[in-house]
Order: sequence, then C-alpha cells, then structure tokens
Amino acid sequence: MGVALQNLHAYDGRLFNQEAEEAFVGAFFLDGALMQECSVQPEQLYNYRLRRLFAVLQRLHEKGKPIGIISVAEEAGIKELESLGGISYITDIAVSVPTTANFHFYQNTVKAYNQKRRTIEITGKIRDKALEEDIQDVLSDGINQLRQIEDMHGDEDAGEIQAGLVDLYIDCGKDLGEITGIPSGFQRLDKLTGGFQESDLVVIGARQSMGKTAFALNIALNAGKQDVTAVFSHEMSKKQLLKRAASCIGSISSVKMRNPKRYFDDEDWDNFSYAMGTLCKRNIRIFDNAGMDISYIWSKVRQLRKEIGEEKRLLVVVDYLQLIAGSPKHQQNRQAEISEISRLLKQMARETNAVVIALSQLSRGVESRQDKRPMLSDLRESGQIEQDADVIAFLYREEYYGKKQEEATSLGGQIIEVIVAKQRNGPIGTVELGFLMEVGRFG
Repeated sequence: MGVALQNLHAYDGRLFNQEAEEAFVGAFFLDGALMQECSVQPEQLYNYRLRRLFAVLQRLHEKGKPIGIISVAEEAGIKELESLGGISYITDIAVSVPTTANFHFYQNTVKAYNQKRRTIEITGKIRDKALEEDIQDVLSDGINQLRQIEDMHGDEDAGEIQAGLVDLYIDCGKDLGEITGIPSGFQRLDKLTGGFQESDLVVIGARQSMGKTAFALNIALNAGKQDVTAVFSHEMSKKQLLKRAASCIGSISSVKMRNPKRYFDDEDWDNFSYAMGTLCKRNIRIFDNAGMDISYIWSKVRQLRKEIGEEKRLLVVVDYLQLIAGSPKHQQNRQAEISEISRLLKQMARETNAVVIALSQLSRGVESRQDKRPMLSDLRESGQIEQDADVIAFLYREEYYGKKQEEATSLGGQIIEVIVAKQRNGPIGTVELGFLMEVGRFG
C-alpha cells in the first residue's frame, strides 16, 4: 500500500470503518465457530493491530484451539503480544461486542471498505502505468484486477432455497416444448440438446477448414430470427462474414460473391436483394476488432445485455478461442493462458445469462489416427476447456480426408457429422447434417 494511499485513508473515514473492524474481530471471542462462516482474510482489514490479532485467531482455529484472551496471549507470545497492544487492548476488543447476531453485517462492511481501498489503489496504478506503458495492456490488466475485486465481495446470497423451490414449482407448470433453449435451427441437433441453454458454455471443435466458422454462422443466423446474437470474429472481417451470410441466405455461390459485378446474373441479384433484406431483420451484431481480449468481449456482452434487458435471450459466438488475446502475465505459458480464457468465458456466460459458443482448434493428433473423428482429448492446449464447457461438439466430414460419400441433398453436397461428445445436462450422440460448401449452408 503506497504512502499517498495511506495518507488518504488517514484523512478520509469513508475508506475504512474502525468500529466495524473491531466488532468483526470481537465477535470471534463470543463464538469461535464463526470462523467456519468467515470469508475475510487478514489483509482485508485496514487497522494494523486488528489485522495481526485476526491472524492469531485464524491460527488458533486451524490448530483446533479455543479462542479467548488467554489462548490469544499464549499463541502470540510476549513479543507479538506487545505489537498487538497488550492484554488490555485484546480485552477491550473481546468485550466490545454484546452479540454475534450482526456478524455477517460486520463482515460485509469490512469487505466493502476493502473493495473501496483496493479500487483506489488499482486505479492509481492504472493512471501511473498509462503514462509509461502500452495502454491496451494497462487497460486489460486493470479491468481484470477490478473484476477480481468485484468477485471478492458477496455474502448477500445466503444460499436459501425457498425462493428457488417456488420458481422450480412455477416452471414445472409450464409446457416449455421440446426446445427449451435457443434453437440451432437444425431439428435433429435441437432434439438431442433441447436447444442451447442460457448460461452454458458451448465449445465447437474441428480441424482447420472443416467448416466450423460456417456452422457457427448458420447457428447465429438461425438464432437471430427470434433471439439476439453477437459474433466476435478474430479471423474474418465484418464484411467477409456478411458476404458469407448473404451467400448462405441467398444460395449464392461464394465464387460469384468475390466479384458480383462481373459474375452475378439477374437471378443472383434477386437472391442477393432478398439476402440483404433478410439480414437487416436479423438481430445480429458483429465485432471484428483485431486483437480482442476477454475484457473487451466481456464489456461488449455486458453492454448488449443491458441494452436488450434480461427477458431476451442472448447468443454469443467467439471465433475462435485460441485467438483471444490473453493476459500478459501468461505470455510464457500458453496452456495457462487458454485455461484462464476458458474459465472467464464460462463466468461471462453465467454472469450475463447468455449462451456462449466458442469455436476451438483441435490438435494434430487427430491426423495420426486411422479413425479421424475427434475426441475430447483432441481439444487443443488445455484440458480446462473440457472441464469448463457444458456442451462440447465436434465437426467431422469424411470428404475432408478424400473419402467418398453419398450426396447429402438433392442439390448435391457433403455429409457432416456433429458429434456431441459432452453434454452436462443431457445425452451425447452424433447428428448428421448436409453441408453445401458452395454457399456455406447447413441443413
């Protein structure tokens, strides 16, 4: 803690509460079992003596010893006892609290003031570093630290289940249909998953050029009919994605889309006009800033959730996970970097009550097997992805490896397997879809 910050605390009582800290520590002398309900660490107390005294109380609890004036004096020893203010100070604290009924209020007050101090400290560091260091790194690191402070406070939720039971009873009286989540637009897949459920992290993995971006775009276009969709693209620009979307909706060859002025005929222009009109009606946002990190994505999703309200369903597509810029502290450890990104995507899904679909590259180990259908162990660079994801699906098409197939549709196309390898709240299985590569449409 800097000298300037200490001085600020000394003159601003809004940044610490002496009485709350004394009552918090004093409560343990009345009931040592409160240690089991405690979520405060010594460094979160501002008063130096109370911080040291609380640390002694923690040691007593860890050793299974009773908390009292005599046991504290014995545990601290003569030298440390003097730094604590002596027996008289400990006695004053021990008798300062008449009841433990307000313990959780004292605890939350201590945590709230610690949040204030930490926020000022971090914003001060952001200000100082902004003058010398790369601003994007400074902002990313600062936002992550501020989010950690936000997560530290809590305890408003007492974990009571009565209200949850009422909601469960009401929900059971509703006929939600077969599809309870955001539909993908593919009946067989939706029947297997029940749609993509809010607060879920869905990982779609495939080897390069297998069609995962086209698949995710199809899902986004289908979901955008009724729900709100946000696409964060690291590989393709907004214009490229819109070209793909127009090609898909209008059944226009991607080759012709490269130079419409030269290759379009009258039918293509009609189809293109229809696609443009359809896209205007879809609730889709596309973000294509280069070097997007998790803080940027999270902030945009938060803004979007605030804009559309809690009632509307939100689908977020991230293309793709391994291209998200990670925290500078993990630059030398790619596995730790991907693990943190995966964990934060899951947290974002829960906080914003959104479905988050993250595309993921697979390791080259797939190519060395005779059966090249992906498995969970093929997820690239982190087993944490497997742990965080609620649903994991892989894309596989034999045509990619030069194997012949029957035509997927009367129009001609390929068969692609959607292998649901993990579903936390449902069955696993494989669904076959037709894939028209020329227009990038699944069906």
